[in-house]
Amino acid sequence: MKELMIGNAALARGLYEAGCALISSYPGTPSTEITEEFAKNSDVYCEWAPNEKVAMETAFGASLRGKRSACCMKHVGLNVAADPLFTMSYTGVNAGMVICVADDPGMHSSQNEQDSRHYAIAAKVPMLEPSDSQEALDFAKIAYEISETFDTPVFIKMCTRVAHSQSIVTTGERVDVTKEYVKNPRKYIMAPANAIARHPFVEERTAKLTAYAEGSPLNRVEEGTGAFDFGIITSSTSYQYVKEVFGDRVSVLKLGMVNPLPVKLLQDFAAKVGKVYVIEELDPIIETHCRNIGLTVTGKEAFSLLGEFSQKTIGAALGQEPKESVSLDTKVPVRPPMMCAGCPHRGMYYVLAKNKLTVLGDIGCYTLGSMPPLNALDMTLCMGASVSGLHGYNKAGGSETEGKTVCVIGDSTFMHSGVTGLINIAYNGSNSTVIILDNSITGMTGHQQNPTTGYNIKGDPAGKVDLESLCHSVGIRSVRVVDPYDLKQCETVLKEELAKEEPSVIISRRPCVLLKYVKPKKPLFVDPEKCRGCKRCMQFGCPAISFRDGHAVVDSTLCIGCGVCAGLCPFDAFESEEK
Repeated sequence: MKELMIGNAALARGLYEAGCALISSYPGTPSTEITEEFAKNSDVYCEWAPNEKVAMETAFGASLRGKRSACCMKHVGLNVAADPLFTMSYTGVNAGMVICVADDPGMHSSQNEQDSRHYAIAAKVPMLEPSDSQEALDFAKIAYEISETFDTPVFIKMCTRVAHSQSIVTTGERVDVTKEYVKNPRKYIMAPANAIARHPFVEERTAKLTAYAEGSPLNRVEEGTGAFDFGIITSSTSYQYVKEVFGDRVSVLKLGMVNPLPVKLLQDFAAKVGKVYVIEELDPIIETHCRNIGLTVTGKEAFSLLGEFSQKTIGAALGQEPKESVSLDTKVPVRPPMMCAGCPHRGMYYVLAKNKLTVLGDIGCYTLGSMPPLNALDMTLCMGASVSGLHGYNKAGGSETEGKTVCVIGDSTFMHSGVTGLINIAYNGSNSTVIILDNSITGMTGHQQNPTTGYNIKGDPAGKVDLESLCHSVGIRSVRVVDPYDLKQCETVLKEELAKEEPSVIISRRPCVLLKYVKPKKPLFVDPEKCRGCKRCMQFGCPAISFRDGHAVVDSTLCIGCGVCAGLCPFDAFESEEK
C-alpha cells in the first residue's frame, strides 16, 4: 500500500513492520511523532519514560529478554542517555535494538545544534541516516538486521526536515521476531574483567561493519551525465538539495550509513570524478574521514558549519541555480515566540519580573518567559539545570543572592531531571526557592502525558506522582501551591518563601489552556472610556492585548477569558460578558 507520510511516521511504521515490540521514549522535537505514531498500534507496547536514560535502559531490557525494541529522543536527549549507550556498545544486544535520534539543524526547537554523529563515532555504534520517508521505513528494517547480525545497538539519525516533511512510502506487513534469552554473565555483566574482554569484540565489530559499509545498498553511487567535472559526496537532506539543484547532471555518492564510513568506496568514487565536494550539514564528519583516508576534498571552506542548508545555499556555493526555483515576492511576517494568550506561566513570570528577581530557567514552554516585555529569565541551559544551577548560585552568592533568586521548571521537566537537583538542595541545605510551573502536561512538544498527569501514552489511567508529597519526601518542609491567575496570591507566597531561611518549593498550578478539557470563558473587552492609556496591561505580554487609538484593545479571537488583565488594570477597564 502507498501512503503519504512524514518521516517520523514512516520510521514508526518501519519499526513496526520489522517486529519491534517495545518503544520507550521521552518526547522531544523533532523526534516526538515516532513514538506517538508507533503507539497507535494495539499489538505492541509503547510508553513515555521520565527521561531518555530510562528510555534507553528500558529498550535494552526488552532486547535482553528477546524482543526487538527501540527508544527515541532528540539530539540533546542523547546526552542524557549517553551513560548506558557507551556500555551497551560493549555488551551488544540479544534481539535487535534501534536508537532513534533526531537532530535539529537551525535550532528550530532546541538550545544547541550538536551533531549526533559524534556519539555514534565515540560509542563505536553504527548509524544510518535516511533522506526521505521511504528510506526511514526501509532503514528501520535494515537497522534490526544489522543489530542482530553484528550484535550491536544501531542508531537511526533523523533531522528536522526528514522527520517532518512528507513523501510517498510503500508499506508492508509486520514480522514477529523473538530471541531466546540465555544467561551470559561475561557478555552482559560489565564488571571490569568482563568489560576488558568485550573491548576487543567492539573493535573487531567496527572492522566488520566498515567492510559491510563498502558494499551495502545503504551507500550508493549515482552516475551523472558528465555535465560537470566534479562529484559530490553527501547524505540526508543535503542529498535532496543536491538532486534539486543538479538533477542527474552530476555524479553523487549518497551515504545512508554514516558510521562507520567506507574507505574503498569513497576512494574509488573520488578517482572517477576528479574534484570532490562533501556536502553535509553541521560538522565535517564525512569530510574529515575523507581527508584521513587520503582524499582531497572541498567541504566546509565552501559550506557552512552553521544551521540548515537549502537548494539556494548549495546552488550558490557551486555556482548553480536550482532546476526549479520558486521565489515569493511577498514577505511572510515573522511570528515572534511568545506564550499563548491565557498561558498559566505568564502570571508567575509577571510577578517575578515585577519583583526584579534573578530567575534561572529551564527547558519548555516557560523558556518563553525570557521574551519581552517580561524579560523574566537570566539563564536557560538544559533539562533540570535550573534547579541544580540555583543551588550552586546561592551557595556561591550566600546572603547576597538568597531571597533574591529563584528557579523555574515545568512539571514534566521536573520529573525528567529536576527532582535530583531538588534532592541536592535539600541534602546540602541551600536557602533556595524552586518554582514548579505545573501545567499538567508536557507542553512544548505537543501535549504528551508525564508521570504527574495520571495517564499513560494511550490516555489510560496510570500511576500519578503527587508533586507535593514528592517534594516533602526528599526533605523540603515548605511546599506551597498557588494559582498563577491570582497575582496577589503569587506575590504574597513568593515573598513569604523567599523570606524563609530554608529550602522551599512553590508549585504554580493551572492546566495548559490548550488542553481539550480546559474550557475557555468568554473573551474580555476594554471599555475605552475607562481606559487611561497607562499601558500597564501591555507589560503583561498577553498576545490578545494590543494598544490602538490611545487605549488597550482585546482580540476576541485570542482571548480565553482568564481575567488576569482585569486584575492588573487600576481603572477596571477590562470587562467580561459573563458578569
